[in-house]
Amino acid sequence: MITVFGSLNVDLLFNLDRLPAPGETVLTREIVQLPGGKGANQATAAARAGARTRFVGCVGEDGLGAPVLDSLSAAGCDVSGVRAVPGATGTAVVMVERSGENQIVVGSGANMAVTAALLDGIGLGSGDTLVCQMEIPQAATEEALAAAKRAGARTVLNLAPARPLSPEVLRTVDLLVLNQGEAAVLAGGSAPAAQTARGLAATHGLTCVITLGGEGAIAAMPDGRGYRVATLPVQAVDTVGAGDAFVGMLAAALDAGRVLPDALRRASVAAGLTCTRPGAAAALPDAAEIDGALSALAGATDLGHG
Repeated sequence: MITVFGSLNVDLLFNLDRLPAPGETVLTREIVQLPGGKGANQATAAARAGARTRFVGCVGEDGLGAPVLDSLSAAGCDVSGVRAVPGATGTAVVMVERSGENQIVVGSGANMAVTAALLDGIGLGSGDTLVCQMEIPQAATEEALAAAKRAGARTVLNLAPARPLSPEVLRTVDLLVLNQGEAAVLAGGSAPAAQTARGLAATHGLTCVITLGGEGAIAAMPDGRGYRVATLPVQAVDTVGAGDAFVGMLAAALDAGRVLPDALRRASVAAGLTCTRPGAAAALPDAAEIDGALSALAGATDLGHG
């Protein structure tokens, strides 16, 4: 069972010929309202991949969160752990240019009311997976990871957006997923991805996966083993949900008992397929699509021991 503890947003998507420069106004006719938020997206990705999934978080009492909850439910995700709180539902403004590049601004709203107490009674334990991100209060995420670790659950942290973490917090993480920019913030430098991943893995006793955009992803395990996976060859339309697809599918594959190289391959396929459609949650593939596209991507490369 996967429990995703994190953010839920309404996404306002603007499709542009090009992204605005600082101080510039760019006009477009295309405005789309979509379900989003890293937590909700990752829960949707895991559920569509076939994992038993529940989402725990907060929406505002403004009613804007209802379509997002409906979307989660339609994907097969349990939303009984979501609480409505006074104020606005989290809202993201997503600008995407025709090349697929994007800029995103998030108004956190109800996401800032999320606390680890929402997990009370969930019953996390051995055989469960807790997935967290960094779009809710950091203290809530840290408390949730520590509680899940004590209970014997697998803990997954997507360090997005990037924030410094103490060694004590990192010791509660089993699987750390981050991109190159986030890795530089956490590691305090810009060494090659493989070196950074192996350093974080060895120092903190966790498995570290660094996503590399169009170049795939690098993974390192605490014992020094490393893997690299390429990307699915696709024509990108929108890269907004790719990272969340990767995290959700990776968690789902590991929760199903797959080994890391296999899980990485499936995660990369899910991310690639997501890039072929606009939006975040609406673009996430299901298990049949992922299975159908696996043959187009080679297995992860074994990098041996560092």
